[in-house]
Amino acid sequence: MIDQQVSLRGGAARLPVRPRTGRFLVLAAVFVCAACGLVYELELVALASYLIGDSVTQASVVLSVMVFAMGIGSLLAKRLRCHAAVGFGLIEAALALIGGSSALVLYASFAWLGESRHALVGFSLAIGVLIGAEIPLLMTLIQRVDRQDAGGAVADLFAADYVGALVGGLAFPFLLLPMLGQLTGALFTGAVNAAAGGALVLWVFRRDLTPRSRRLLVLANLSVIAVLATATFLVDDFERAARQAVYGDQVRVAVQTGVQEVVLTGTDRESLGLYLDGRLRVSARDEHRYHEALVHPAMNGPRARVLVLGGGDGLAAREVLRYRDVRSVTVVEIDPAVTRLARTDPALSGLNGHVYRDPRLTAVGADAFTWLRADRHRYDVVISDLPDPGVTASTKLYSAEFYGLVAEALAPRGRLVVHAGPPEARPRTFWTVEASVRAGGLATRPYRIPGRPSGFTASPDRLGGGGGGGGGPEDWGFVLAGARAVGEPGLGAGAPVPRSLGESELRDGARAAERLRLPGQVPSTLIHPRYWEEA
Repeated sequence: MIDQQVSLRGGAARLPVRPRTGRFLVLAAVFVCAACGLVYELELVALASYLIGDSVTQASVVLSVMVFAMGIGSLLAKRLRCHAAVGFGLIEAALALIGGSSALVLYASFAWLGESRHALVGFSLAIGVLIGAEIPLLMTLIQRVDRQDAGGAVADLFAADYVGALVGGLAFPFLLLPMLGQLTGALFTGAVNAAAGGALVLWVFRRDLTPRSRRLLVLANLSVIAVLATATFLVDDFERAARQAVYGDQVRVAVQTGVQEVVLTGTDRESLGLYLDGRLRVSARDEHRYHEALVHPAMNGPRARVLVLGGGDGLAAREVLRYRDVRSVTVVEIDPAVTRLARTDPALSGLNGHVYRDPRLTAVGADAFTWLRADRHRYDVVISDLPDPGVTASTKLYSAEFYGLVAEALAPRGRLVVHAGPPEARPRTFWTVEASVRAGGLATRPYRIPGRPSGFTASPDRLGGGGGGGGGPEDWGFVLAGARAVGEPGLGAGAPVPRSLGESELRDGARAAERLRLPGQVPSTLIHPRYWEEA
């Protein structure tokens, strides 16, 4: 870019502002554009993790593709340096349109096509190319404004770029998401991007534009802002239509909490469904089968004090409180919105038997890992009813270190039960959980329960959407564990009569799990997580 200094000498006299003012305005545009670019990047990562799952993989795809594309954009920008002003203006208009609409298009592809991976890669590539083209053109423009040496110009540009990225990175989780949400936040960012890029070129560098270029930039920026404003006006209707496409036409509650998106559908025992981040966690049609299989084998023994990790819907606690000799139940749920729904929603509270009214139950709003590290109580039974281990945010809750904390919290004859995913559909995940429980110092007894012919739809094993119908896994897997060797899963003395399980089915489930054993699995740890999605 040094080769352009000769041709640009004397150019500052043609600008409508003083060189120092022009330099400040260029750096301000760099700051704004960098902030917007990072928001687009974080938006893609966040939405992809929500729609596709496995946030580590999605973040890696987005970041690697965008960095590669930025290199391509920098090379392509060399051809535009002779027309740096109009080139930068058009690039910012395109970036504002593509980045601002990326969340809408990704969500639409997921809702109506059922797949958003290809759209994710496409947007990462396009946004990366456009961001990569910014710096070479801005380098030309800042030298056009103020004839400083190339090293000083690069230092100033990158300082403004990095500070802008910091502001954008902090604004995304603390301002845009809580105040505007993912879709409106991306549209707003696009409008700011278009306004900043267009204002810089059409004001500071207007004398470098031909009348035709000026009209083109004005039309492009006004069109982009109009499109983004229209989309913002219609975003609520779009969200409702997309939710109906994903969850069916009976959506009653849809809230974005500080932890996840919570959606509640249906009103009765046939249609009620609770979705967390797009994954069906509860289906009233047959949730009792999952929760009975989860809870009752662990209750075969001392059970005065029970700890439920997750399970804010109250359904595991419902099964626990059917035992008259249970004195206390502690439910540790990270999202207060889930427990609030379980208390107040008529359909969900009716399904859980209004357990939050029971004086024996105490609800704690906390991360299970952090809470266990601080808690000093001992429990006869610990029930781990947590999101699927394949969901990366939950990976630490399926680590050997986590089960070591659980082992310390168990009474001498205490028992742990863990939902570990379907052993037949995802054997590596299931047996990695079992190996991790053993690495935490506990003896294990895995078992599986087959789904009903109608298709099991509750529990974290169901990773898809779709209105609460069939299509769940053919089995669910659990790991029963204790400080001492545990026998075959069964029903203890004084156990209530389950609606769908019997002693023979539980014993058969233990033998069936052993037949499916996948040897050689190593534990998952915080340093080396080993869960991944299986085909």
